[in-house]
Amino acid sequence: MKLMRAATLSVADLNRSVDTYCEWLDYSLEERGELDPALAASWGSPAAAGRPYAVIRPASGHDIFIRFVENRIHPDYQALRTFGWAAIEVCVQDVLKVNERMFQSPFEIIGPPREIDGLPAIYPMQVKGPDQEIVYFTQIREDLPAFDLPRADAMIDRLFILVMACSDMAASLEWLEQHADFAIGRERMEIVYTMLANAFGTPLDELHAISTMVHGKDVFLELDQMPPQATTRPHYDGELPQGVAIGTFVHPDFDAIVEKNSGLWISEPAIHDSAVYDGKRAGTLRALDGTLIELVET
Repeated sequence: MKLMRAATLSVADLNRSVDTYCEWLDYSLEERGELDPALAASWGSPAAAGRPYAVIRPASGHDIFIRFVENRIHPDYQALRTFGWAAIEVCVQDVLKVNERMFQSPFEIIGPPREIDGLPAIYPMQVKGPDQEIVYFTQIREDLPAFDLPRADAMIDRLFILVMACSDMAASLEWLEQHADFAIGRERMEIVYTMLANAFGTPLDELHAISTMVHGKDVFLELDQMPPQATTRPHYDGELPQGVAIGTFVHPDFDAIVEKNSGLWISEPAIHDSAVYDGKRAGTLRALDGTLIELVET
């Protein structure tokens, strides 16, 4: 059972985002339309009702989606400096070839391919998209004993990890355990994190704490402890957060999770029409730092 289902990004120009991801990431358009008011309300974003949206699927055909919602972009938003969903991570077959492609693309390379100290199996790079969305491209070069990590079935394949920026990483781990039934993979690691260092102007060799969450052996969340200078994400009242706005996950025991979070759902879980939901019920919780967690029944 894999829990990852979708990531929703706020974008200024829907057509531009669809064209960019389809051309440079080889994704295909799965669906487009206008947001249903009930779905927008379930996210605590009633002003998003009627906004254009689109859902795209990776070239491999996996049913793990990226969804764009056209949104007003707040002038005070700065990528990597606020709490909430910080980035999406996509698996690729050859990160060096992807890096070459990104040089020609509208994406800005903010982290060239670099091995992670002590984890040679993982070979990532990072880019910034047209709306300051952060995308990691990660090549998995070998198996890890404790975790299952995906091998890409296309040059650029599916979303497999979301990155959450936390004001209090330990508290967020506890909240996700309690309210979403996610399990802790690695409770705390300290790594050199040049992308965060560059964002905050701190020493490049400074160590930053991160953790992971898993379902069985499937790693699907990274939590980053943000520096003290990080702030709450700016947004317009009643609208979606900037950047990566929502993380959507399927849940294997939806009735139990609905009952466990009774009174905490932004609106009562309901069936929504979209490829993301496939005719199933979904509901959204507001986690610590205002991070939106959408859960879908299997």
